[in-house]
Amino acid sequence: MRRKTTQNTASQRRNPMNTQSARHIHFDESARAAPEQSVGLSNIVELARVIGFLEELCVELDNSVEPNAPNPYLNMILHLLRNHIEGRLVSASSMVAASGAPYATAMRKLGHIQEAGLVEQRPRTKTGKSFSLHPSAGLLETWSQLADRIERLATENFGDATSRRTADYYFGGSYQPGRALIAPPSALPQPLRLGGGLRILVHGDPTFMVMENLKRQFEQIVGTNIKQRAFSIDRLREEALRNATRSRSLYDLIAVDLPWIGEFVKKGVVRPLSDVMDIERLDPSDFHTAGWRAAHWDGVPYGAPSQTTPELMFYRRDWFAKEGLEAPATADDVLAAARRLHDPRRGRYGVAWNAARGTALGHTFIMTCADFGQPIVNLPRIAGGFDASHLETADLRPTIDTPRALQAAEYLLALMDYSPPDILSMSWYERVRPFASGKVAMA
Repeated sequence: MRRKTTQNTASQRRNPMNTQSARHIHFDESARAAPEQSVGLSNIVELARVIGFLEELCVELDNSVEPNAPNPYLNMILHLLRNHIEGRLVSASSMVAASGAPYATAMRKLGHIQEAGLVEQRPRTKTGKSFSLHPSAGLLETWSQLADRIERLATENFGDATSRRTADYYFGGSYQPGRALIAPPSALPQPLRLGGGLRILVHGDPTFMVMENLKRQFEQIVGTNIKQRAFSIDRLREEALRNATRSRSLYDLIAVDLPWIGEFVKKGVVRPLSDVMDIERLDPSDFHTAGWRAAHWDGVPYGAPSQTTPELMFYRRDWFAKEGLEAPATADDVLAAARRLHDPRRGRYGVAWNAARGTALGHTFIMTCADFGQPIVNLPRIAGGFDASHLETADLRPTIDTPRALQAAEYLLALMDYSPPDILSMSWYERVRPFASGKVAMA
């Protein structure tokens, strides 16, 4: 399982420091704004609930009371706040469309809202001729307070609905409160002010490639240009360490693979997360347990994990159905299916996997050892698995010479017989392509 956290070196650009001063990202960037201009995550959640309530109430009133007339001010403000919370851009034309009023009237009402200081403009293009609209800090603060009052009034008049919600429990329902605390990305009340824009060094994997495709939207959220460089996983580590030796960082944010945390701490590349933010503001339940623990070293958190990924097995259902095969459930099943479906003469192969030299193959071997019940080092066994929370003091040794690790190695060697001819150059991207093109049964 590969996991990443993020390293923040923006302060190095403003104040050149040595390698001891590399910093982790502060996830609530809105804290850069003045206290009265920022809205906490819990307030954002309540604000979203109140906006949804008012939107639904307006629909009910419009459909139940005749005659009636739209409230352009309320409709536009609700539209602006809703899209701000969900991280979507708002234009003047979308505000007008949401108003429910004729075009000329809506434009006049929008002008009144802007004159009242409730809306801010940010350029959408380099020319500055096109703008997006965002709620001002004053509007956010006012509506945050309004959300509290509306919820209090609802509770006083209709009673506490909490007791009724607990009766609607369903499997997984206990996760819902934790999920509700994580609000979608929203535009910062105050844009980041970084000379040359926000410079990011990331791993060239699908997650960060999607960020590149959505870069313009992220630029609207943070209020500055974003320049992103993507390296392979091994080159990313080398560049992160090289950057730490520079007197002035070339990047503001650097993605860090969690297995590097111990090394980076020992080398003084990263500082404790508590040095840059109040840890109490983070809820560990918002993160995958393994990812959150892996961000710690000697019991101290050095970052909040941004990505925790599992290993998945894909197979072609049409190929399996044609041969009368069931989905593979064991290592022996995988080998049997691969043997049955492997037909190089027709350009078809049994299985594709990460076998490229370096991190790709190492990752596969570690994951396969885990599948056979063998951690890669002699971790102590605990309920539900193995304890990896004290790596900094444990007397660790490799466990690649155990019977289960040998089984894992023999399994991978057996897969070679049913793999494409270029298997030794396949990593994450290369194994997906032949499967997607219909040349491989499993990946």
